[in-house]
Amino acid sequence: MSPNWNAVRAAEHHRPFPAPTSPWLMTMSWCDLCFLHWSVDVDDLRALVPACLDLDLHEGRAWLAVVPFRMAHVSGRFLPDVPGVSAFPELNVRVYVSVGGVPGVYFFSLDASQPLAIWAARTFFHLNYLSATMSCEPDTTGGSGADDDGAIRYRSERTDHRGPPGRFVARYGPTGPVMAVEPGSVEHFLTERYCLYAVDDDGQPRRGHIQHAPWPLQPGFCDIEEDTVVPVPLARTGQPLIHFARRIDVVGWPLQRAR
Repeated sequence: MSPNWNAVRAAEHHRPFPAPTSPWLMTMSWCDLCFLHWSVDVDDLRALVPACLDLDLHEGRAWLAVVPFRMAHVSGRFLPDVPGVSAFPELNVRVYVSVGGVPGVYFFSLDASQPLAIWAARTFFHLNYLSATMSCEPDTTGGSGADDDGAIRYRSERTDHRGPPGRFVARYGPTGPVMAVEPGSVEHFLTERYCLYAVDDDGQPRRGHIQHAPWPLQPGFCDIEEDTVVPVPLARTGQPLIHFARRIDVVGWPLQRAR
C-alpha cells in the first residue's frame, strides 16, 4: 500500500525551519537503512567540500556518513509506482553543511542500480549519482552475536566510469527498539535534516527541501566486510556510530537557488 503522502507533508511540527509553501513534487520511501557515522578532520573535509557550502559542525567536530538502504515508492506527485523503476538499492556518502544558516547534507556520491533514476538525479538535481551493481536483502543467518532479527545483507560494487572504483559489503540491522532522540544530541544533529545541497554548473549552491516524520532510529550493528566508497584523502576516526531505521516516507521539492 502506498503511504499517505499528504499526511507526510502535514507533519512538520518537529522541523527546525518551515517547509516550502509551494506544492511538493516527489515521493520516496527509505527502507532498511543503516547510518554509519565517523568523525573526520575538519581541515581535510574542508578541502573536499565546495567553498560555497559552509561546514556544519557538532561541538567542533565534523562528521561523515556512509548510508546503505533501499528506495521504494520513487515517483512524481500523482503518478503511480512503476515496476523496475520505483524501487532500487542506494548507497550514499554524505557530510553536513549549511548555506545561510540552513542545515542540510552534501553528497560525495550516491550509488544506485536504476539507470533512469541516475539520469534524472544527475540532470535535474546536480547530484553525483553513479551506477553500481547492488543488492539489499533480508538475512537471518546470524553472525553478529547480537539480537539482530530483521538483519540486512547489503552489497554494492560501482561500475560507473564517472567515479573511482568503490565497493561496500556488509551485514547490518537493529539491536533494540526505536529510541528517543533528544534535540541537541549528536544523533539529532546527524539525522534530523530537511534539505540537500548541490552545486550547479555555475558553481552556485542549490537547495532541495524534503519532508518526513522524525526518524524512527534504533540502535544497530554493522559487520563491514569491505568499504572503499569514501574519498581516499578523508580519514575516518574511531568506530562508527551505528543506527538503523526500518522505513521513513518522504516528499520532496525541486532544487532552488540557495541564498
